[in-house]
Amino acid sequence: MTTSPAPVVFPVDTEGWLAFVGRTADRIARVKEIDEQLKSDPSLTVGERLRLWNESEILFREASGAHGLSEVHPDADVRTAAEAQVQAADSAKAARLLDPALWRVFADASEEGLDPLAARALRFLRRDFRRGGVDLEDEVRARVQVLAERDAELSIAFSRNVRDGRREIRVAPEALAGMPQDYIDDHPADAEGLVTLTTEYPDLLPILDYATDRDTRTALFREFFCIAWPENIPVLTELLELRAERAALLGYTDWADYETETRMIGSGAAIPGFLDGVDEASAAPALRQYEVILQRLRQEVPDAELVTMADVWYLTGAVKREQFDVDAKLVRSYFPFQNVVEGVLGTVGRLFDLEFAPADVTMWHQDVVSYDVLREGALLGRIHLDLHPRDGKFSHAACFALVPGIAGRSIPEGVLACNFSRGLLEHDEVVTFFHEFGHLVHYILSGHGEWGKFGGFQTEWDFVEAPSQMLEEWAWDTDVLASFTSGPEGEPLPAELAARMRVADGFGRALGIRRQLGYANTSYHLHVDRPGDLQAATAHWFDSLSPVKLPPGLHPYAAFGHLTDYGACYYTYEWSQVIARDLLSAFGGDLMNPEVAGRYRREILERGGSRDAKDMVEAFLGRPYSFDAYAQWLADD
Repeated sequence: MTTSPAPVVFPVDTEGWLAFVGRTADRIARVKEIDEQLKSDPSLTVGERLRLWNESEILFREASGAHGLSEVHPDADVRTAAEAQVQAADSAKAARLLDPALWRVFADASEEGLDPLAARALRFLRRDFRRGGVDLEDEVRARVQVLAERDAELSIAFSRNVRDGRREIRVAPEALAGMPQDYIDDHPADAEGLVTLTTEYPDLLPILDYATDRDTRTALFREFFCIAWPENIPVLTELLELRAERAALLGYTDWADYETETRMIGSGAAIPGFLDGVDEASAAPALRQYEVILQRLRQEVPDAELVTMADVWYLTGAVKREQFDVDAKLVRSYFPFQNVVEGVLGTVGRLFDLEFAPADVTMWHQDVVSYDVLREGALLGRIHLDLHPRDGKFSHAACFALVPGIAGRSIPEGVLACNFSRGLLEHDEVVTFFHEFGHLVHYILSGHGEWGKFGGFQTEWDFVEAPSQMLEEWAWDTDVLASFTSGPEGEPLPAELAARMRVADGFGRALGIRRQLGYANTSYHLHVDRPGDLQAATAHWFDSLSPVKLPPGLHPYAAFGHLTDYGACYYTYEWSQVIARDLLSAFGGDLMNPEVAGRYRREILERGGSRDAKDMVEAFLGRPYSFDAYAQWLADD
């Protein structure tokens, strides 16, 4: 058996972490040496040139670990240093794709004699050079470089403002009417007799689910949808402008056209058509569901004319409790945090023939828990779970690459950053945990090739969510839930309750899709139309696509973190969902089927970006993917 590389030994103090993120400068310097070697040695074969280029891509991937640290490290100085290193690496990557001398090294290289992955790497390399602007006139090329560097600066600033933008309200204790007792116990009144509620998820989500006081729900929701406002208005305005200019200089119609060239959808012009299809599939069930929750709101507010987004989770929960006999407070009592952690690890381990062994390592915070990922004793990778909120930490849920997996060089290490309670979790949070863990296991299982370009998450960006969205389904499976849930008396979640949860899950689904359409259209139209009034444009796309309305005067675009990385292409969440629902159909109702799970692992997860996504999906399904399973899923309301 081949011996796996040892995991990275990380620092134990601030000085060490500063030195660790500072390694990016060494890697950039090494990349420059490689570039000079490529340009100065004409005797190199095409294969040798590609190997050197691959080394440079691996170095950049090693440097990218600073991104995760910029989002999770508790020390502000480390976060700031990491941000600077991320920006430096992004600038260096953009600059080399604008170097005509470096381009000439590969411009006429032949694929003849190359193995399939090397030939694929060469095709991708040429594509990236062209997209970088290497063939432009000198003055235009210089302008493109300035724009690329500024994009990186603004994206970092936008994310920082979101991460540091926590808001809060103070309310009287009676404003917590309807909340679970453990929530009330965790939020005592202060010396002035008031309770502080923050926009962090462990505070926010239960309020939106359970608070019977509409004013409380609305007040905290308003604060949440104003995070990073007004700070991000000038940041986003400039970002949209420079992306439009950059796309035009590179010869694309708009930024959406530039981004989609490398994605499954193929063109920016195809985005509205796809979203129209989602619109058509979700419109009728969304209206049916809306009428139900509007009538439920009128039981408490007789003159209510509309449901707002501050109401929808509470009302949906009330309908599920009253019409489907699913009480979310009762459900959450079966999901103690530690049981959920063990349940996710155990389920994924059984599914993909993995073992998660606790790793005795010290990371950046005492909350971080690490595990070695093994199969039959062989070390495949290491994961780090950072699952509770704190000041300065990424405020949503995401998976970050920490160490790239490269055959014979390094095992993949990834970070799961979430913001869960230390007590009981909502079932929605359990679903989120499975989702994000899907990214993590995808990263680990795909991190064993030799090409830096094709490991980890490096597949088409409108496919990358599909494995995570698919894994959400295991959070609904009766047998899976029975294996790790634990109620007040230690009993598992009853099968009949799990069955009712499954039925009730369809209610509100189409309304959720309408919200996603709001985000997707906002991301597309802000980049393509570049409206002067960001607030009015965002409100239009949310309100025109959903019967559930935004409370007036909110600024969700300011905290819409995916505007930086997904750009104009937030359609990808629904595109991936279409594929995820089709992938699930292969299991035929038996989610723990070892043969199907093994084939899925081999054909999808372990492939990374070594094949086009459509080819991987077809290899797994035995046919091209279709919209049918997604449409049926939406109709189940």
